[in-house]
Order: sequence, then structure tokens, then C-alpha cells
Amino acid sequence: MTLTFINAMLIDPEAGTQTSGALQVDNGTITYVGATLAPPLKDANVIDCQGKCLAPGIVDLGVKVCEPGERHKESYRSAGRAAAAGGVTTMVTRPDTAPAIDNPETLEFVIRRANEAAPVNVVAMAALTKGREGREMTEIGFLMDAGAAAFTDCDRVITDTKVFSRALSYARSLGALVIAHPQEPVLSAGAAATSGKFASLRGLPAVSPMAERMGLDRDIALIEMTGARYHADQITTARALPALARAKKNGLDITAGIGVHHLTLNALDIADYRTFFKLKPPLRDEDDRVAVAEAVASGLIDVISSMHTPQDEESKRLPFEEAASGAIGLETLLPAALRLVHAGVMDLPTLWRALSLNPARRLGLPGGRLEAGAPADLVLFDPHAPFVLDRATLRSKSLNTPFDGMRMQGKVRATYVAGKSVYEAA
Repeated sequence: MTLTFINAMLIDPEAGTQTSGALQVDNGTITYVGATLAPPLKDANVIDCQGKCLAPGIVDLGVKVCEPGERHKESYRSAGRAAAAGGVTTMVTRPDTAPAIDNPETLEFVIRRANEAAPVNVVAMAALTKGREGREMTEIGFLMDAGAAAFTDCDRVITDTKVFSRALSYARSLGALVIAHPQEPVLSAGAAATSGKFASLRGLPAVSPMAERMGLDRDIALIEMTGARYHADQITTARALPALARAKKNGLDITAGIGVHHLTLNALDIADYRTFFKLKPPLRDEDDRVAVAEAVASGLIDVISSMHTPQDEESKRLPFEEAASGAIGLETLLPAALRLVHAGVMDLPTLWRALSLNPARRLGLPGGRLEAGAPADLVLFDPHAPFVLDRATLRSKSLNTPFDGMRMQGKVRATYVAGKSVYEAA
């Protein structure tokens, strides 16, 4: 079926433009993008966007779906529905499940389950070491054949540098992308906050921002030694940015991401010991938040993701130190990220470069573009629509969002995957 979008504000992250125009879709592929459009085909479904924004669907790098093992926290069906409602057309899922996705059989099960249950595209990552234990690397070649898009042990840092260097060398020989969590693991162990006067006053175990810098420095040295393709899942401190800039300037194949919570919240938000604000790494000081937001705007940090991490009530309704880390973000990613636009930190094309184009490019996916020949994975949204978030209305099985009760701006009106509507706002 042919879809014709008219009166749209087209957000093109590749061209860096935001222009009024029209877009046409045929058989799941964009066939026309431009300022004017000839009369639509007789059998075309015409959608009047009424000046709302039309952009490539979000490619969310680092989503945790709790299948297998903890389906009560999140399933592919519930995560897929949440993604569609949040304008996410591709979920790139993490392997930190129970058991970990560390063999071709488990990976094939996950991909099959995702294709059956989720209305959006799902691309799966696999563990870099068996059981995510940091001792023995997985069968990277077989996992790539089974469909693994990248390899990561998620928030478990491989402490044995020799094991990590061997895994990077093997990944380099196969052209595989390795995603790592840059933290010095001993300093970070047990930390619930970022070190400083505020954490001391609250009596919370804390970690210095230097732990991130130290972890990144080690990883950069190993990338330089092995020549591997590397992505840092979260760069959250100002002190890590110069090292990242030098590595890019020196021509290393390195990119970096950040979760939307670290871009929009800071360490003071944990003042009331609300465990929905307990994240890994912990929320940083405001100076760090401003620095990393500017790094996203300049392109130094490449990717913004939700770092969607469902946790049930039992694991969050505990003292702050004991509570599980993580927050959900599939449905709140877009309005939270739009805070950066409303604050004047960046424009919409720049934001969409980090939300959609860059993650698609890094993983070799066809999405993230608004041009003829690209897949018709699209999100129609109103960037100015105000609302107060009620976590009870979210579609995830777990409701651990730090934005509960907050005033936000930006609502998804419709989401399309391969030209098919997978979500329409009521």
C-alpha cells in the first residue's frame, strides 16, 4: 500500500535540515521526499501531518528485554508495545539476561521470539564472554552467523586485561563491534552515587568520576593495540571527554553513547533516596551533565539511548544502597531527549542524528535516514505537546521510571515500521 504524508515538518538528520514538505511510501520503502508532491495516487492513504514533525524512527541501542529468565519484568511483547508508543522502530537488545545470550542457540531463540512478539524491528547483541564472567570469550564467529549485531558484557567490566585484549583481537579479525562499559571496576564496586559533598551528606557509598576516565583510558589503549571496532555504552563525565576526543583524532575506530537519564537528570535528584533514580553509572553532577550534553551537540558523543532496564517493585522497594540499578526508558526517551531541544542545547536534526542515524550507521543498519530507498521506519510527533507523566499508563511490565509525575513536552502521534502503522495515539 502507498502512504502519502503531507504538511509534515521533515526532520532529516543526514542532511541536518528541518523543512516543511511531503513524503511518500510504497511497499515499505520511502520513494519520495520533497517540498512539493504531485497529486497522490488514487489508492494512496493520505495522512495530513498538520505541521507535526516526521522523522526516521528511533534506533535504541542497549535495550534490556528480560527474556529468557525474567519475563515478569519485561517481555518482547510488552517491550515492543512500549517501543512503538515511544517512536522506537528498532530495539537493539542487550545480552544481560538469565541465562546470558552467549551461544547461538539462545540467540536464535531470542531472535525468533522477538520476531513473533514485537511489532518493531529487533536486533540482538550477544555476550562477549561466556556467562558475562570475563574469563572465556564466546564463539564470536558462530554468534555473528546467528545474527548477533555486536558483542558486550554490558555493565560487567572485564577485569582481566589479557582476556579483553584477546577478545578484541578476535573481534577485529571478524569485523565485529565490541561494546564496553568504561569504568574502573574496583573503584566502582558497590557505588550508589557520585562522590562529593552531596553523597557524603546523604551517607551513600560513592565513586569518583575518575573511575570512568580510568576505564576508558584502559580501553583506548587496548583499541590502539588491537585495532578493534569499539563503542563505549555510556560516557557520563566531563573528565572522560578529552580522552575520547584524542582517540577519535588519532583515528581509532571508537564511538560513544550516553543514556538519556544522564543527559536530563543529575546527582541532586537522588536527594529523597528515590530508588527509581538509582542508575549505573550513578547520576553525575550538573557540570558533568552540561558537558556531556554539549558533547552530544558537537558530535563527540555519537549516540543517545534509553538504556531501558526494567526492574520489578521488589528489587526497587529497598534501601537505596541495596536497590537494583536501572530505569525504563522506551516510552520516555523522546520527550526526555526533547528537553535538550527546548533548552536550546541542540536542534531537532542534531538530536535525531544521535537517536537514529548514528546508531544505525554504527551497527550497519539501513534505518535512520529520510531519503528515497530507505526503509519507511518513521515517527510522527508533536515536539511541543505538554503532559504530566503517569507511570501507571506506561506499557512496560516494570514501571521504574524516574520521570513519574514530571511535566514533559513531546508526544508521539504515530509510529510506522516498514510503512505499517504499529502505534497511533488515541
